[in-house]
Amino acid sequence: MRACVVIPAYNAADTLEPLVRQIKAMGLDVVVVNDGSTDRTAQAMTEAGTMLISHLANEGKGAALRSGFAFAVAAGYDAVVTMDSDGQHGPADLPPLLDAAAQSGAGIVVGDRMSSGAPMPLARRWTNRVMSCLVSALTRQRIPDSQCGLRVIRRDVLAAVRLRTRRFEIESEVLLAAARAGWAIDSVPIRAIYDRHRSHIRPLQDGVRFLRLIVRYLLP
Repeated sequence: MRACVVIPAYNAADTLEPLVRQIKAMGLDVVVVNDGSTDRTAQAMTEAGTMLISHLANEGKGAALRSGFAFAVAAGYDAVVTMDSDGQHGPADLPPLLDAAAQSGAGIVVGDRMSSGAPMPLARRWTNRVMSCLVSALTRQRIPDSQCGLRVIRRDVLAAVRLRTRRFEIESEVLLAAARAGWAIDSVPIRAIYDRHRSHIRPLQDGVRFLRLIVRYLLP
């Protein structure tokens, strides 16, 4: 399976540089989508010789991922691996996810921090549980960590679904759209690293966007 790692990045130069080096050392192609950063993100990736897609202004994680997806589909990759740029995901978890995607035939394989006992702030853990229960109910598949940004998505899934969201709700939209198109979704336990993690999530605004997405998928 020929896969491309797509990393949306916003002001993440410090954590992104070591992450990209580790991924490249594993022989995987990397595409960074610089989402209007004002730090050294674009410069650092250019100096590192990493494929870079840049948005002139910050458009949101969903918009950045959609740009990366469009590139990967056009370039003919078999699958896209998505990772966060803040160091929360470890490259060591990439091989098990890619192996599961190749062996299971699932359209999407999602990292699962909940079953692995990975440390997570209490408020985020409970919020994630609620959102994952809703997404699992709508997809009629068990997805214990629907908000995990580390996942493998087959090219055929991306070619078949239409994604519209521009912010953090894209994590749920991809799963809902894939399930509606008839794809199976698997999960693989991973670890999560929170010592350097700084979230850009805004609970109120992003919570409202998530609920709007759920309502849209509930309507016939």
